[in-house]
Amino acid sequence: MNKSDLIAVVAKKANLTQKAAKEAIEVFLEETTRSLGKGQKVLWSGFGTFDVRKVADKRVVPFGREELTRVIKSHNVVNFKAGKPLKDAVK
Repeated sequence: MNKSDLIAVVAKKANLTQKAAKEAIEVFLEETTRSLGKGQKVLWSGFGTFDVRKVADKRVVPFGREELTRVIKSHNVVNFKAGKPLKDAVK
């Protein structure tokens, strides 16, 4: 399923126009992104939890070639933990 498929399903099930469904989904995604950008946890009951975690510096040596060693700087990543209903649905 892609974004346009989701818009079509939401429009049909919620009895909305395509434009209204698209706007609702856009606002939802913007607010989720904004919250994660602030380092806040986002919990969707019955679906799962998104949070931001810091990854430490990592030294990478490709295929044992020491001369090509480089360091990947620490950075933040988005982590997702599925909720029980989602886990059960994909068993």
